This record gives sequence, C-alpha cells and structure tokens, in this order.
Amino acid sequence: MEQLVDMFPSAPLYTSMYWRTGMPASYRQWDIRPSWMDKLPGIYRRHQWYFPLYALAFACLDVSQAGYDVVISNKSGFCHGTYTGATPHLCYCLAPTRYVWEFEAYAAREQLPAAVKVLLRPVIALLRRWDYRVAQRTTTQFVAISREIQSRISQYYGRESTIIYPPVDVARYTLAPRHEDYYLIVSRLIPYKRIDLAVRVFTELGWPLRIVGKGRDRESLERLAGPTVEFLGYVPDADLPDLLSHCKAFVFPGREDFGLTPVEAQAAGRPVIAFGAGGALDSVIEGETGTFFQEPTVESLREAVLTFDANSVSPLACRANAERFSATRFRHDLTAIIAHVSDTVGEQLND
Repeated sequence: MEQLVDMFPSAPLYTSMYWRTGMPASYRQWDIRPSWMDKLPGIYRRHQWYFPLYALAFACLDVSQAGYDVVISNKSGFCHGTYTGATPHLCYCLAPTRYVWEFEAYAAREQLPAAVKVLLRPVIALLRRWDYRVAQRTTTQFVAISREIQSRISQYYGRESTIIYPPVDVARYTLAPRHEDYYLIVSRLIPYKRIDLAVRVFTELGWPLRIVGKGRDRESLERLAGPTVEFLGYVPDADLPDLLSHCKAFVFPGREDFGLTPVEAQAAGRPVIAFGAGGALDSVIEGETGTFFQEPTVESLREAVLTFDANSVSPLACRANAERFSATRFRHDLTAIIAHVSDTVGEQLND
C-alpha cells in the first residue's frame, strides 16, 4: 500500500475503517476516505464483531462517476467489490478472502466454538456468493502475489491472473562478512505460522534459535521451549537487517500466501529453511538459496535442519535471488500491467 501511495500520491485511498491514531504518523498526510463503518461503536478495538458488514461497506462504494483513469484494489478482503462501472479495475489480490473460502480451516485455527460455526455458516455462504459474483465483472483484471494465490483465484473465482510479486526494500539489507551460529524466525506468534514446529525441533536438538515477534501464542510457545530458544519480542525495524545478516539460516515453518521475510533474509545473504508450500515456492530456490521440508511435522523439519548445510549456500546467490522482488521491479511490472488493463478495457468497451 505504501508503494502504491508513493507511485500515485494524488490518488485518494478508500477503506472500510481508519484508526487514525493507531496508524503511522506518515499516513496522516494521505487522502484516506473511510466508509460509514468508521462511525460504528467500538469499531477500532472490536472490528471482528462487524465482519458481516465488510462486504456491504464496499458494495455501497460507487466510484464509477469519479473520473478516475483506473481503480486499484489491494485485496485480501472485499474491496474488489467496489463498483467502478466502465473504469478499468486492477485487483492486486493478496488472497481471496480466507475466512470465506477456507472457513473450516480458519475456524479450526481460531478455535471457534461449534455453536458459533453453525451460526456463521449461512453468513459465510452468502458472502461467498457475493464475493464470486463481484469478481466476474469484465472491467476487473486480477493480479496475484504468488503462484499459490494465482491458483486460488482460478479455483474460487474462475478468473485468470498475472503474477506480480510484492515489493521488498532490498536496498536496506547488506551482506555480513561472517555469520553466527543462531537460526532466526521473524513472525507474528499466532497458530497458523507454525512456530511451534521450530520451537520443538530446536529444543530437541539443543541448537540456538532466536524468535522475533509477538502474538497470542507467545506464552504457550515459551512453555514448549528449552534454554536454547530465545524470544526477543518486538524488535525495532532498524535492528532487523543486522539480525538477519548474521543468522546461520532463516526458518520459515508456516504456509503463507507469499511471505516477505524469506526474501528479506535472502536480501541479507542468508539461506532459508521453509515449508515447501505456498509463497515460499516462489521465493526460495531449492539447493541454491535454501531448502524445503515437505510435511508440516516436527520430524520433517528436523530432517531438513540436520541435513541442510547453510555454509554451502552463496550469500551472493541469495542476494541475487532477492533482487527479483525489489520495489523497483514491482513498480515497473505494475506500471506495465496498468497500461495493459486500460487498453484491454478500452477495447472491450469499443466492441
């Protein structure tokens, strides 16, 4: 989003809600236009209670007469449902709405009570029908952030898409002359990230693992951890490049739609041990910039950690691979696809 605003500084930004004081100070210079949801009681602290209204907020948003050359939606929820009429609409799809299309997995992950799941299923079915219908508009062109998301766009929406990888500020990372012996994780500490796998493995092996991040799973993970697993909590953004460049290898145990941190680790010259699914398949090259473990189990990750020789990986190869995901490449590819979308919609209208 920051890259998009920087590319198009005069364009307004529409959103369902905007907690001004909870956002970075730089955002306050932007032209941010929240929906009517922004006035709902307790919306900033209890936004989950209002999730059935998210789709309605964007269904009510009509920008077809605003005179825009193109509308870009940055979607993991429902913002692609904005009505643009004949205006070309580029949907940069971070993911088809997870709790709509993968409700059972989402409910299990969040440990929703059985009664709540029963009550939510009719709402989810309604949202799924709406989500599919608005994705069929002919002026909308989809862009996916990875092959994983490209596959889901095809599966859930029946639409083709182009891949443009998310931007990483590669320039802020440098290669260190030598690394230390610790392994590193940078992540929110929540269930689907599967940090528990790494905690168990490195506790069993007695090898050093540093974990950066906070989240509701921290206490339970600390109970699993042995003395070689260190929880660093929140680490200032300015300190992350040094931590990344000096780790032996970066560990990425969850399945992500894309995952920026493996790219950041490679930008710092360090290899990645990742679960072989999701966006990691786009960003990590087996044997060249890291390795994969194939099952989300302690045994599979342990085998990968024991057999992977981090010292055999060239830091320069990691850095070169990370350059494929630079902000410069993102801007170039996005500019090209915007021109293509505008031309395509123009041809459709002429026909």
